[in-house]
Amino acid sequence: MPEAERSRLHLNAFLMSTGHHEASWRLPESDPYASTDIEHYKNLARIAERGRLDSVFLADSPVLMGDPGRRPAGKLEPTVLLTALAGATRRIGLIATASSSYNEPYNLARRFASLDHVSGGRAGWNIVTTAGGDAARNFGLDDSPPHRERYERAADFVDVSKKLWDSWADDAIVADKERGVHADPARVRGVDHAGPYFRVEGALNVPRSPQGHPLLVQAGSSEDGRDFAARYAEAVFTAQQSLDEAIAFYQDVKRRALALGRDPQAVKILPGIVPVLGDTEAEALELDAELDRLIVPEYAKRQLARTLRLDPAALDLDGELPDGLPEEDEIEGAKSRYTLVVDLARRERLTVRQLIGRLGGGRGHRTFAGTPVQIADTIEDWFARGAADGFNVMPAVLPSGLEAFVDRVVPILQERGLFRTEYEGTTLRDHYGLARPADRF
Repeated sequence: MPEAERSRLHLNAFLMSTGHHEASWRLPESDPYASTDIEHYKNLARIAERGRLDSVFLADSPVLMGDPGRRPAGKLEPTVLLTALAGATRRIGLIATASSSYNEPYNLARRFASLDHVSGGRAGWNIVTTAGGDAARNFGLDDSPPHRERYERAADFVDVSKKLWDSWADDAIVADKERGVHADPARVRGVDHAGPYFRVEGALNVPRSPQGHPLLVQAGSSEDGRDFAARYAEAVFTAQQSLDEAIAFYQDVKRRALALGRDPQAVKILPGIVPVLGDTEAEALELDAELDRLIVPEYAKRQLARTLRLDPAALDLDGELPDGLPEEDEIEGAKSRYTLVVDLARRERLTVRQLIGRLGGGRGHRTFAGTPVQIADTIEDWFARGAADGFNVMPAVLPSGLEAFVDRVVPILQERGLFRTEYEGTTLRDHYGLARPADRF
């Protein structure tokens, strides 16, 4: 990719209650009820917008995630929350996670089109396929479908959603009061979709939205996930622990996109980074250590055992991971995250206690404790060496970690010419430098 066409970073703020570190809620300054406080999220969105970040992002799952004894587990439905944030902000993008396994295309396409209208063209959909029997049993199923089948369903889901978003022409509404014609019926058409998983006949009951299609985001890094990203995603959130692994992932997804006839530059790769900032490196490391000291080991061990598909009794806090763990192809959900965790533990010969500490800040995303200059140097290095088009910023503590990043790291990136000083457009697609899809009329 020519350097001139990769001159600016993309930065996304991943918002999660009191922060991404699982013990962040235990700090004296944290509000343990923040996960359902709309004013907390409005404040975070305004901080991110002050920093001219591309977007804010909310994760979600149709199941109570993890042990509610361990950390704040309840969360508001993200499209509802982002609708409120649309009124509290003017420019920043608004990305919500929604499962293709436990939704229906017509309803979900309508929700995202509505959010795009309400926000003036700032909506994005993070497409997830949702693994695990606990989620399946919330919807009357015994277990989740196999990994490949979930991605096949997701592909059909996205195909019909795109048709629904295009079921109104951009100029369908004529609003001719004199003739009494509000919309040209010939410019509104049913989609007549008959795919392997979904049959949808009619046009969407929402006119075409400002962006045409909400931005499509994807977060899986398995083989099926990479294929899906290369075909559909316009931004890819990924967890990468090392520079070499990040470069390999970046090049692989771009190659797959090119092979499918897509412009690789239209697929933005955004690894997660958990910055822990201090005035000095020692101060940052002390904050990182303080957070790790607040982890409750027994809770964290149960969570790790869940990730590894083990009985918690099989894990010794002061021993390494046991032998005989399953291979990735034996895992039906979160394949890439499973492999990342096992490889990290094996590569660095970590005890279970040490591994819990490494995962406590970002669940496998790269945690970096340092000064603002050190954080900026790391971001610039990964960007310059072709490991990332930008980053999914995951502050360990909120709101203080986001404030520190926006007020102390972003100005350095701006001074180096790596990040915008003002928004140059009004839509999320504008921020990511992506074209508005033409309608099918």
